Amino acid sequence: MSFWREIPPTAGLPVSIRDIAAFFSKERDGGSLERDFTSFLDVAYTRVTCSGTAGLYFIAETLKALSPKRTVIIPAFTCPLVPLAIARAGLKVQVCDIRKDNFDIDATELERLCRENNDILAVVVNHLGGLPSDMEAIAGIVQNRGILIVEDCAQSLGAEYKGRKVGTFGDFAFFSMAAGKGLTMYEGGVVTAKLSNHARLLDQNIDALERKDPWEEAKRITGLCGYAVFYRPSLFWFVYRLPEIFWQWAGHKMKALSEDFASDFPIQKVSLFRKFIGHRNFHTLESAIGSQRQKAEVYKKALQRYPGIIVVQEAPGARATYPYVAVIVDAADPVAMQPLEEMGIGLSRSFSRAVPDYEDLKGVVLPGACPNARFMAAHLWTFSTSQFMRPDDIQKVSDRVTKRC
Repeated sequence: MSFWREIPPTAGLPVSIRDIAAFFSKERDGGSLERDFTSFLDVAYTRVTCSGTAGLYFIAETLKALSPKRTVIIPAFTCPLVPLAIARAGLKVQVCDIRKDNFDIDATELERLCRENNDILAVVVNHLGGLPSDMEAIAGIVQNRGILIVEDCAQSLGAEYKGRKVGTFGDFAFFSMAAGKGLTMYEGGVVTAKLSNHARLLDQNIDALERKDPWEEAKRITGLCGYAVFYRPSLFWFVYRLPEIFWQWAGHKMKALSEDFASDFPIQKVSLFRKFIGHRNFHTLESAIGSQRQKAEVYKKALQRYPGIIVVQEAPGARATYPYVAVIVDAADPVAMQPLEEMGIGLSRSFSRAVPDYEDLKGVVLPGACPNARFMAAHLWTFSTSQFMRPDDIQKVSDRVTKRC
């Protein structure tokens, strides 16, 4: 494949020029993105935010008013923006290792941390890769300790655990609508709260902290219009691979990896225009999830017979969304795999390191052992389930990866 056909590494839903034009036409209806989420999740409270990160920050500010405790536990393998959002609210961040064979937080380690530290305010549970975590195990550990649960559903809108949507188990939840996260308005998020008093407090905090920033919102609208044009295999190389090549050449490794994060992320109000785009495309979500699950099955059949390759799969009773397929390639040399990543066939990496190993997070997270998270960072590869992936593409990716292992 060439730069004329670059497959997006995740299954972001496209936005069309017609979607944008519909905002200014008679096609515009009276629905709202908040109502879409409220009905879809079957919850009483949802609110759109400018990003999933901002949503977590608003939740963290709300947590402070619910307890004098100040420590939040997060998985040791997650997006670096998670600890940055929590720390911005003035809370302490404690990492907990994950399991070696999937993204679930290590229940034994979590129980130990909760038992030994009386300052635990909340636990963030991450449904990474659209794979629902074992919510029963988490609830069993925290329910008698007065510890709250926050669900990180940034990559898992529509995933289910034992018949219920993720985001409905914890006390709070947040979702992301960033580019590549499935349903998108280029950058955006949604927060939920289970209890009415929590919802009122969260709403008050958002009203107090969110601010109008026309310049920042204008950049997001411009980005959304660019997304409508460039999110296609024939043009994606120019906005995805080319910047990566430039930052590698400039010696900025973390920017090349798209992991150059900062704690001063925007918290501006979201325009009606971008909310409309999310609302207009909400109806395509379930169909897209079905397609992603079908592609995941093809990957599983192609890869699971090879020793040393583990496809991270949904647990019994769970329904994953698979915005990508996560594969642990035990014996693969990252240097040997890199040429495949650069071929534009939807092969990519997740987070490049465990949370405590990011230089920018030194002093932000409390130290903790996390060998499984480090193993995952070193051996995890992601395989695209984008709508642009054809069955022969999936077979080519699978064949080339197995030859390198």
